[in-house]
Amino acid sequence: MAHPQDPSKTAAAAYWRENIRLLLTLLVIWFAVSFGAGILFVDYLDQFQMGGFPLGFWFAQQGSIYTFVVLIFVYAWKMNRLDHKYNVYEEEDDA
Repeated sequence: MAHPQDPSKTAAAAYWRENIRLLLTLLVIWFAVSFGAGILFVDYLDQFQMGGFPLGFWFAQQGSIYTFVVLIFVYAWKMNRLDHKYNVYEEEDDA
């Protein structure tokens, strides 16, 4: 006879699965921008200009940092939505 799974354990597993999926997606984007655009494809990207600098150089020096900062805000926003979806968010004080 099969035992029914605990709904809270099922929800917790789904929450962490979505959390890990989001984290891996953002890390892949960060890797693609920092390593891909800044190192692997730098020669191709250098034929374009951004702010007076070759695009590959710009990504290596500035673009990956900007992307990382944007990814931090995206992660915070998406995790807030995920926390509300699974009802695991912290109450905010109005004081």
